[in-house]
Amino acid sequence: MEWQSFKKGFKSFLKLEKSLSENSVQAYVRDVEKLVQFLEMKTTPVSLLKAKPQDLRDFIKWITELGMLATTQARIISGIKAFYKYLILEDLLEADPSALLETPKTRRKLPEVLSVHEINLLLDGLDLSKPENTRNKAMLEILYGSGLRVSELVNLKLSDLYLDLEFLKIKGKGNKERLVPVGSSALKYLDIYLENIRKHLDIKKGHEDFIFLNKRGTKLSRVMIFMIIKDLAKAVGISKTISPHTFRHSFATHLIEGGADLRAIQEMLGHESITTTEIYTHLDRDFLKQTITQFHPRS
Repeated sequence: MEWQSFKKGFKSFLKLEKSLSENSVQAYVRDVEKLVQFLEMKTTPVSLLKAKPQDLRDFIKWITELGMLATTQARIISGIKAFYKYLILEDLLEADPSALLETPKTRRKLPEVLSVHEINLLLDGLDLSKPENTRNKAMLEILYGSGLRVSELVNLKLSDLYLDLEFLKIKGKGNKERLVPVGSSALKYLDIYLENIRKHLDIKKGHEDFIFLNKRGTKLSRVMIFMIIKDLAKAVGISKTISPHTFRHSFATHLIEGGADLRAIQEMLGHESITTTEIYTHLDRDFLKQTITQFHPRS
């Protein structure tokens, strides 16, 4: 019964955040159900929440011995990893037992990237007479202008803004902090949102420091960002499967295509283990700001 309580939320996660088709969603669900059956068949049955890395390795060994193709194994492992990622994102689990599962090598599909024209279509396709679209404009400008992850965007706080320096303080994976330049276009719409929209919201206790809020005065969810982007893409006629990460990937791709320094891009994306104190010795702020100003399409 434990699996049944997770199934609906997991399906929504696959559709919205993984952008999977209905057929793929059903395949992932069946794959997790295979794991459930395997865990229940063990001499001492194990629940999904209490499964250890060795239990998952035993499951992979079992399906390998059944003669499943590498591509099928890869999909099953992908489904299991997605399921445990969902549990962690929903605070139902602290440690991911699937983290070290090795996937059989198959050809990787490159992530979608939007052209500068498509980015402009999205960013210019919002009706700013609606308050929520002023907020959405600021959010998407920051996603594309600074290359943030969706979790970093929804957790961005007023206390993270250094607008006089044109920088954001971002807490990324592993709670590692980095300073990221924010471009002129993003600064412009962020200021409009803060001054004209956010100030008039009835902000709920505990959400006072979060920048991007819903109409109820509480922090936006990651799922809401996905839905905003999907609806906007449909409205402006972009048929590509896109997500918040598409903006991050496009940010990096467009900077690289423009000739930006790869070290600066890695630093801004948070791919290196740096803290706020190390950033001053690793690459100075002026260099990062110059990279955005010189190479970013909307600066």
